[in-house]
Amino acid sequence: MLMTKKERTLAAFRGKEVDHVPVCMWKHVPGEYWNDFDRFAEVQAASFRSTDVDFMKLSADGYFGWPSPLLNGIDKAKDLLKLEPLGGSHPYIRGQIERTAKVIKALNGECMAVYLVFVPLSALRLVIGYPKMMKLIREDPEAVMYACRVIAEDQKLLVKGVIEDAGADGIFYSVQNGEIDRFTAEEYRAWVTPSDKDVLAYANTLSENNVIHLCGWEGVPNRLSVWEDYKAAVVSWARNVDLKDMREAKKRFGCTVWGGFENHAGSLLFTGTREEIERETENLIEEGGKTGYILGADCSLDGSLPDERIRWVAEKARKI
Repeated sequence: MLMTKKERTLAAFRGKEVDHVPVCMWKHVPGEYWNDFDRFAEVQAASFRSTDVDFMKLSADGYFGWPSPLLNGIDKAKDLLKLEPLGGSHPYIRGQIERTAKVIKALNGECMAVYLVFVPLSALRLVIGYPKMMKLIREDPEAVMYACRVIAEDQKLLVKGVIEDAGADGIFYSVQNGEIDRFTAEEYRAWVTPSDKDVLAYANTLSENNVIHLCGWEGVPNRLSVWEDYKAAVVSWARNVDLKDMREAKKRFGCTVWGGFENHAGSLLFTGTREEIERETENLIEEGGKTGYILGADCSLDGSLPDERIRWVAEKARKI
């Protein structure tokens, strides 16, 4: 039976049979639209229709880092102990909720949508940078953990707002900082996992349609074991960085998996002919299977990729 995009996506999230494997890939929204909420919504909705994907991963462009003024020029880990939550009325939270509501309205009920939320340590790092983050956590891990607990309170307000007020179906929770050369497994579990899971557990009380994104943007393999007890409906992972075998990924993550294509400029999606891209689409679906699999990419696609190349994948998937 032919399904609507929403029916197909929901079935895939639940690991149930679908008429064909759903497709979802995404790009960032150009910076000139970040503060114009109406245009931002128009761009996201236009991308959905131009690519013809089955559902949307909604962008948080312009709101990546947690914007406390106390982080400006911070040099001592103990200064993190002065941090306090921004609160639900802060533009960092209200802006994301209001903009997301406009995107949801522009999508007009045609698809499911999940909104990008970063783990607390990443929301900190996106302001102060990796070198400073590592300096502070090595200096005083308890102070950084305190900062992450503070940020988690705001991230939970954000999660509640984008789901309950803006109308997103769930969150796309980007867990990061798990590269094998960054922390030992014991350090990650002690210092990072508590705030990661605090936000995720709360999100799971609000929606059964959350996604965990095991981000491999840095190109360094992740220590996947540190995330094995993170639970959500779907795991999105960097197949071309961490775990190539689709069948092993489904077994390891124990839920629906989302991935397949490499996302960087110069890879097949960018350079291949339509026939080559369709052939790889067929190969990925054969390996991933028609239940418990969503066809996507490792992470955000470079903005130079024409929408029609994503549409080639979506159109081919509907014929398999």
